[in-house]
Amino acid sequence: MDYRVHARRIDAHGSLAAAKEAEVALDTDLAGRRDAMNPVELLLSGLAACMLKGIERVTPTLQFQIDGAEVKLEAVRQDAPPKLTLIRYEIIVDSPETDQRLDLLHRNVLKYGTISNTLSAAVPLQGSLRRASGHAPEG
Repeated sequence: MDYRVHARRIDAHGSLAAAKEAEVALDTDLAGRRDAMNPVELLLSGLAACMLKGIERVTPTLQFQIDGAEVKLEAVRQDAPPKLTLIRYEIIVDSPETDQRLDLLHRNVLKYGTISNTLSAAVPLQGSLRRASGHAPEG
């Protein structure tokens, strides 16, 4: 598969990225913008989308019951040279599945994620998958 994105500078305060029929405002302002994501936030959003899409991909195969999912991410950045040194994540699923099945889901999401596999080769990914509070496991 090939992926294509076209991004262009709008002005000194922002840029616009487009892919297929979607557009995303980019925070490329040196002072920052509250109404657009900066490059690190976009990278983390890509990882979150990868994990959520991975859940959607493997749940039918595993016959996994899920009522909802969310991903929380944070990145640690060093200044010199500027780079990310760690990405922490927490995947929270609303599911009655057993703890063993949640572990299986977590392993599959990480194993088959294009973005998670790419990023983990460059920066440590540290995190967990847990059950949403208030949802008791089956069995």
